Amino acid sequence: MQKINKNVVLALLSLTSLVFLLFQLYYYKFYLSQKNGAAFSKVRGSQSGQDSTRWHVVRKFLGLISSHNIQVYLIDPLILELVDKDIEQIRSSPDGPSPECKYFCSPRDFTTFALLDKTWKHEVGLFRTAEKMGFQWLKIINKDPRLDGMDDLSGIEIPLHYIFKLASHAIHLVVFYERSGNYLWHGPLRLKQHMDRKFVPFRKLHFGRYPGAYEKPELLPVSIDDLKVQIPKNPSRFLEEMSHSRFLECRYREARAFFQLYPDDASLDAVEFRKKAKSLLHLAALTLNNLRVKFWLSSGTCLGWYRQCSVIPHSKDVDLGVFIRDYKADIIPAFQKAGLQLKHKFGKVEDSLELSFQGEDDVKLDIFFFYEGDDHIWNGGTQAKSGKKFKYLFPKFTLCWTEFVELKVHVPCETLQYVEANYGPDWKVPVKMWDWKSSPPNVQYNGVWPVDEWDDVIQIY
Repeated sequence: MQKINKNVVLALLSLTSLVFLLFQLYYYKFYLSQKNGAAFSKVRGSQSGQDSTRWHVVRKFLGLISSHNIQVYLIDPLILELVDKDIEQIRSSPDGPSPECKYFCSPRDFTTFALLDKTWKHEVGLFRTAEKMGFQWLKIINKDPRLDGMDDLSGIEIPLHYIFKLASHAIHLVVFYERSGNYLWHGPLRLKQHMDRKFVPFRKLHFGRYPGAYEKPELLPVSIDDLKVQIPKNPSRFLEEMSHSRFLECRYREARAFFQLYPDDASLDAVEFRKKAKSLLHLAALTLNNLRVKFWLSSGTCLGWYRQCSVIPHSKDVDLGVFIRDYKADIIPAFQKAGLQLKHKFGKVEDSLELSFQGEDDVKLDIFFFYEGDDHIWNGGTQAKSGKKFKYLFPKFTLCWTEFVELKVHVPCETLQYVEANYGPDWKVPVKMWDWKSSPPNVQYNGVWPVDEWDDVIQIY
């Protein structure tokens, strides 16, 4: 009797365990899976498990933003790299290039989309719907640099990044804003003190470590992995932009402190010069950009941007830098066609080249060409009457974007080192008397041009 009772008990326990297990499977499949995105109807040719989850999370996110009439486009570099290889096939095939889940199922922790701020303003309703669909979300805000200026530092905050998380995958939505230089800008991703730093692997995010600047992309609607999305029409160009997109804001707070010590020159001559310098810089940028010649603010123009967010009125010229590797023979004809006459040409492509063009009235444009040494970068100078050569040494630098006089332009990312090399540790103090042959701390005597080369290396017009 006792043995029978044990068998009955064991049978009942086994049956109970089986029923409980079946209930758990049912509950997971029909409730938790739909809430957390762990299992959905199958995607065409998808893989099982984690790969499929990524696709389903993206699908639910696209459904979420579509239900609120929000326009986004794909900027995820890992996916765009794959898309770029198949771009012709993707463009020609309305249903996508392949029956398998190739793009959105690729291994990654998140998928990145872009949102243009002016196309959407109603986030509260979106968040409510997102929560009903099982998403967790995070909003990152910071101050709006477009409202900062010499007269006011607004401190008004705007949304910069949104993150939507479902199951084990996240959607990073980067907010782009239009700036006055007719380009798009996104801000940095800086977490507030109270935010959960384990919400997603923030260090792996492709956008947000630095602010970034981009041209307005032309978008292409496509279908990939059975999902209809928009992508930059030229993915490879966007990816190239991304690799050089870092943006530096003008330092308005430091500029205001500078003008408290050294009041700004508000004379009519100074106002007129700044107006002409701005016009000349815009013309120079248009000309060089049309030639696809990369340039940056150099010398006094760079100092003015970094120190006082403005053109230095007593400088009387606009200074630009160009790497000699980017030199093109079309530069001189292009500027002449734009209405600027060549004032002088010193040096040659192989050594110490510099060009100067005459702008409106007494404002001139100087273009210095930079050469790369083993551990430094340098540009040359030539004294016309003696043929003496000079060399200006700079620590190696990279280029970042900034906005200056309503223009998107490059400056050295390592601006402080660049400015200190050219103007020394006292660069914050205005100096009106400046001798280009002896005043810069980075100048070196570099010999004399051979007399028989003067006709080629010292040309004055």
